[in-house]
Amino acid sequence: MKPATHLIHSIPVDELTGAISVPIYQTSTFVQESPGIHKGFEFSRANNPTRKVLEQLICELEEGHAGFGFASGMAAIDAVLKLLKTGDEILAVQDTYGGIFQMFHHMLERFGILVKFVDTTDTNNIQQQITDKTRIIWLETPTNPTLQISDIKSVSKIARKQDILLVVDNTLCTPLLQKPILAGADIVIHSASKYLGGHSDVLAGLVVVNSKPLADQLRFTQNISGSILSPFEAWLTIRGMETLQLRMEKQCANAMAIAQWLTTQPAVDKVFYPGLATHRNHHIAKKQQKQYGALVSFSLKENNIKSAIRIVNATRLFKLAESFGGVKSMLAHPATMTHRNIPEEHRKKAGLMDSCIRLSIGIEDAEDLINDLKQALDKLSHPAGKQTTVLQ
Repeated sequence: MKPATHLIHSIPVDELTGAISVPIYQTSTFVQESPGIHKGFEFSRANNPTRKVLEQLICELEEGHAGFGFASGMAAIDAVLKLLKTGDEILAVQDTYGGIFQMFHHMLERFGILVKFVDTTDTNNIQQQITDKTRIIWLETPTNPTLQISDIKSVSKIARKQDILLVVDNTLCTPLLQKPILAGADIVIHSASKYLGGHSDVLAGLVVVNSKPLADQLRFTQNISGSILSPFEAWLTIRGMETLQLRMEKQCANAMAIAQWLTTQPAVDKVFYPGLATHRNHHIAKKQQKQYGALVSFSLKENNIKSAIRIVNATRLFKLAESFGGVKSMLAHPATMTHRNIPEEHRKKAGLMDSCIRLSIGIEDAEDLINDLKQALDKLSHPAGKQTTVLQ
């Protein structure tokens, strides 16, 4: 089957009633015939029919062994990190999401777990930093917000040889564009609040693992820690995923058009998008992704926070907001928003400049979005009440 057909028909009809829409089993507990004799469900923290459908769906799409639903992307990450113990080490992608940086830097260190941030776009950097205490290699590819690409298959060979778990955050691609487990990853993470849900109306996190031992550990953690996804959020995510193929096709096409247009703008310094031939690891993205995603970032020749804020405050269609992946286009200034708690020195080392602006491309008409960006960029050359040119 083609991906669109496979996705739609991986969502089951309810066996009990024949409902074509997955029912919301909004219940905390389930009646048992006798102690321990039930229909597969005892208490919704341990298992719930609506969440189970979503977990099976993401598992099938990622072609893994088992899937798990959590209350948010960060809750999903927290559950994976509980595989570690004091003394273990993580090699993490340098350009990591701000929330993950805080968890790594401020929380894990308290428990005696060391995190090394590495430029994973070059596998030599990974090889040089591995020690006998390294337990996880943590990739985001593409990264947020500078869209750096790491070669999953090459990194997986290094990890497997050293008996290290490879964890890949696949939020930006979704399983429709990239399948890390098939490339050798052990664990895949999604913030389903983004493209999978797709409508900026749900908080959800998903994890897929490639083996029964990992599944057993994650299932235990999910139940004991209790940061599970509610039935309603699970249903919203399933509902959003029904249109994932259509949304991603439109959003990726829009993103490519906007990225190409940005490269022609005199006020723009660098454009970050894996679909551009000028991208450092474009050849890797072309090999391991079906399309290049719907996130585009760019920096300004006038590389300062003030100029970036002037632009993000001037757009009309692009809404200034954190998060990404919804049908409505959004933009953010990472240095003062999503990544503000990352030290400036680390941000710049990871390639995140003061003027970097992140665009979450929606399903609007690309021409309208380009016109909106054009009028915002014009604010730099022609500030209100002045005709002097700021940029040469």
